[in-house]
Amino acid sequence: MKKLLALLLAMSMLMALAACGQKDPDPAPSKDPAPAETQDPAPAGDGQSDPAPAPTEGATEITAWIYPVGGWSTEANVKPLIDAFTAETGIKVNLEWLAYADGDDKVNTAITAKSAPDLIMEGPERLVANWGASGYMVDLSDMIDDTDKAEINPAALAACTSPDGKIYQYPMFITAHCMGINLDAFKAAGADQYLDLENHTWTTENFIKAVDALYAEYGSTVGAVYCKGQGGDQGTRALINNMYGGTFANAEHTAYTWDDPKNVQALEQLKGMDGIAFDASLEGGDEIALFYQGILKMAFCWNIAQQLDPNTAGTGAGKTMNGEEIVCMNFPSEDGSAKLQGGIWGLGIFDNGDQARIDAAKQFVKYFCDSEHAAEAAKISNFFSARSAAEGTDLSTIFDDNPIMMDYNKVILPNLGDYYQVTTGWAQARTSWWNTLQKIGNGEDVAASLAAGTAEANGAA
Repeated sequence: MKKLLALLLAMSMLMALAACGQKDPDPAPSKDPAPAETQDPAPAGDGQSDPAPAPTEGATEITAWIYPVGGWSTEANVKPLIDAFTAETGIKVNLEWLAYADGDDKVNTAITAKSAPDLIMEGPERLVANWGASGYMVDLSDMIDDTDKAEINPAALAACTSPDGKIYQYPMFITAHCMGINLDAFKAAGADQYLDLENHTWTTENFIKAVDALYAEYGSTVGAVYCKGQGGDQGTRALINNMYGGTFANAEHTAYTWDDPKNVQALEQLKGMDGIAFDASLEGGDEIALFYQGILKMAFCWNIAQQLDPNTAGTGAGKTMNGEEIVCMNFPSEDGSAKLQGGIWGLGIFDNGDQARIDAAKQFVKYFCDSEHAAEAAKISNFFSARSAAEGTDLSTIFDDNPIMMDYNKVILPNLGDYYQVTTGWAQARTSWWNTLQKIGNGEDVAASLAAGTAEANGAA
């Protein structure tokens, strides 16, 4: 059963989610226009807590553009928080939501026309590696002192910092992408013996044994290496990198390393397994739909958004359409310790040459990222706060009333790995990746395909 879509396509399309959540977690930013002149960056913080800058005369209205990130994609969720900010500061905020289909083009057009928004919400691949590196963003280093550095997740802060030390994104909330398994199916096949359910981990050896057991029980594909496009590709990257400890990019984020022999080993193992299909008819959202229907017994495109409510119809958390239990799992590795791909979102400020508006935008950033209001901002996202505390407010307990979130926070989030999405040439790299998987699925040599794909990605860098 190498092609899974067939007569299930109509049903799958109804249930398909946009690759692991409401958004493509790793969207490839489009090419930006030529850099504009920018002001000299503000001096770095002195280690003291920085008060929110007071808006100067005339800076009573700013504009914020928001990509559809978690609960921040819904105006009904966001507007009460914005109204409260306006009431407290006197600064009116004009909100506009972007779509991933054309959001980058809209921002680039606005930059060219010198009408960029004051604020933007998204991730480091856009705010840091794209617009920040091109000279359009304000360096926020002066807003992050030593206390902030101790409270902000280190991986998140590193991803929001450029190679020359400028901070172009203030991190707000984070997640780690993982796997989902159909626990009832695993139990029926006797494959649950290969799981460490206390820590939600498994070794590569036990992953292979589990797939063998599931295939023996069901006689069909139980997991799909989907490669129709880039949707949800963080799942296939994490699966392949974790199996034998391979890497996707170097630590300096200057080159791609897919041709790592450990990745060759992982892909050769997957390609030879009964029960695992390389399927060019599926993206991440299609895989989730088939998993949710009970057809696939595991999903490589998974995160807390699906775990909370995989059914967009809202029938309940952690269940398939048939009522089977879904359990989140770390990706398998040789020693059972995974390094997970993450989502890191936050706020950046465009340098439009108006210091009054920049100061007002900084008030917005301070309010939602480094004050007691950071708890509300993170909670409505349905992701986790990027920091443990803010100005004396404990942010580690905001989901204490949600057992699923707390469990995920304990066993999945700590394994957040390197945010290599900021590597040069990211847009080309993503396209080359799924094309490479398709070639391998069509029978081309694994090592040769990986070498060619890596060279293509690095050639675009």
